Amino acid sequence: MAKHLDLEEQEQIDQIKHFWAQYGNLISWVLIVILGSFAAWNGWNYWQRSQGVKAAALYDEVDRAVLARDIERVERALADMQSSFGSTTFASQAALLAGKTLFDAGQVDKARAALTWASEKSGDASYKAVARLRLAALDVESKAFDQALKTLEVPVPKSFEPLVADRRGDVYMAQGKPDEARAQYQTAWQALGPRTEYRRLVEVKLAALGVDVASLSPTAR
Repeated sequence: MAKHLDLEEQEQIDQIKHFWAQYGNLISWVLIVILGSFAAWNGWNYWQRSQGVKAAALYDEVDRAVLARDIERVERALADMQSSFGSTTFASQAALLAGKTLFDAGQVDKARAALTWASEKSGDASYKAVARLRLAALDVESKAFDQALKTLEVPVPKSFEPLVADRRGDVYMAQGKPDEARAQYQTAWQALGPRTEYRRLVEVKLAALGVDVASLSPTAR
């Protein structure tokens, strides 16, 4: 009986040896790939978390510089953010914040540079849209009306389309083209939700142009 069991065990061992000789290398490589991928995934997640923490800390530096009205510090912190963490949402937020601060400080060209960076480099379409809206406002301030309209030509997320139409209306108003402005304001008003606070501002603009919003399409209200 013992010999019979020994023979069965030997056969099983031989089968295992044969199987391993035939498929051992393949199995080893598969395990290496799986384990390597798992390690890489964990490493990537760790790197992402680490980058996020560092970017958040640098954004806080931009925010503190803004509160302190320290323009040089704002520029320095923003440059560090763009060079080291340009792909993060914190960089986009920092560029928008810095753009407003620089504009308020009379640094229009530097404000434009910050907003242009956000409009081109941000990985988030919403931040790009916000940056373009602000750039168009700067263009209107400098009476570069054609450039403002060109800035607003780039497609934006659907939720931003009413805001683009409203800003386009502002451009036409600044150009002395009330009919074109009215059409854009109407488009914006109709696209904005009835509970949207911004819609009231558009209503004021339409009223100034002699438009009673009650006369607009009831299906859009």
